[in-house]
Amino acid sequence: MVTVPRLVIAAPASGSGKTTVATGLMAAFAERGLKVSPHKVGPDYIDPGYHALATGRPGRNLDPWLTSEDLVVPLFGHGAAGADVAVVEGVMGLYDGASGSGTAEGGGDFASTAHVAALLGAPVVLVVDASAAAGRSVAALVHGFRSFGTVRVGGVILNRLGSEGHERMCRAAVEDLGLPVLGALRRHDDAATPSRHLGLVPAAERHADAVGTVRRLGALVASSCDLDALLALARTSAPLTAAPWDPASAAGAPAEGHRPRIAVAGGPAFTFGYAENEELLEAAGAEVVRFDPLRDETLPDGTRGVVIGGGFPEMYAADLSANERLRKELGAFARDGRPVYAECAGLLYLAQELDGAPMCGVLDGVTAAMAPRLTLGYRAAVAVADSVVARTGERVHGHEFHRTVTAPGHGTADGWQAAWQWSTSGPEGFVRGACVASYLHLHWAGSPGFAARMVQACR
Repeated sequence: MVTVPRLVIAAPASGSGKTTVATGLMAAFAERGLKVSPHKVGPDYIDPGYHALATGRPGRNLDPWLTSEDLVVPLFGHGAAGADVAVVEGVMGLYDGASGSGTAEGGGDFASTAHVAALLGAPVVLVVDASAAAGRSVAALVHGFRSFGTVRVGGVILNRLGSEGHERMCRAAVEDLGLPVLGALRRHDDAATPSRHLGLVPAAERHADAVGTVRRLGALVASSCDLDALLALARTSAPLTAAPWDPASAAGAPAEGHRPRIAVAGGPAFTFGYAENEELLEAAGAEVVRFDPLRDETLPDGTRGVVIGGGFPEMYAADLSANERLRKELGAFARDGRPVYAECAGLLYLAQELDGAPMCGVLDGVTAAMAPRLTLGYRAAVAVADSVVARTGERVHGHEFHRTVTAPGHGTADGWQAAWQWSTSGPEGFVRGACVASYLHLHWAGSPGFAARMVQACR
């Protein structure tokens, strides 16, 4: 049974200030000495990095599409173990779900913030951008969101207020609805986080500045919100009966033999990854170690397999290219038939070149470059070749999030097979021997057998 008090921070639309409020609330609670468990609805990798800075715990994602409805509560229980309170940041607007991603599966509000809040039995705090609205219009908006669905909106935080008079007007209108206003934030440009083509700049890329940003957000929320009332609201969450997710049970009993060392790429260029993926590798019998392709000139001693997740290698192409010693070692490692699993940024790093800068050359003749448009959305994929993680015909739910393209197209390079197929595109990704590289991001809790296969291939 999971009894951790919890809040879901939601909003009527993207850009309302969810990340500001959620991250600031996590930091403010942590400053009080509370153990705060941070969570994010959806496949986002960037916000959880700021959540981790605010709380000192891994930022974890809750996504019914990527892992299934049945796993949302167990994964929450796993992440929140030992916490005094959990804060869950929503995604997009409160009721925006997977149907908005262009996928044919899971319509309506499936995988929305409202869906996850309902699964968690958690009260919702609605963050409303009041910068361009007067009091009664704000109240009308809040009334609509409170009455539209079945989730419990337990209070409102007003954001980007212009003056004391503006605050009084909006506060009175909302409280006339019988809802408490739990916070009122003025415009706060000094606490803004820089953005670029795929959203906020990851915390790992600007660590010192990000620490300062999180500290300012915590102070802003602490001075503008009723922390006692928010904590009291979190404690109205009903107990959850599902047992916490256990990576050891999910991965299955590890096979007999040594613990192969699997090196996972990290550092500023490779910041995207789900904590559960590494936990599954360890539970399946691997020793997981980190390396930074920007700084480390060799793979860790004894490496038997490599995992390269997502990130922003396009921002560091020159520096990655300059680390020629590691590039050549990784290229030889893959050509020798050692297991290599790469997602998105990993795919770019394994290419022949990225925006003209030489990369590892594992994908012979494949080049990558920035594209004018963003590719984004959930994907229902089927494996079209055996790989170190998947078997032909195996179905998975994943996510695509990039602004680069590769040439020649996926799976068409000499000697390579495609990895995946989904309805909105042709074949995707590359497989040859023990190497698989693709734009598809996967949360392995939804396919826990992947970890066991990767570890066995490394053995």
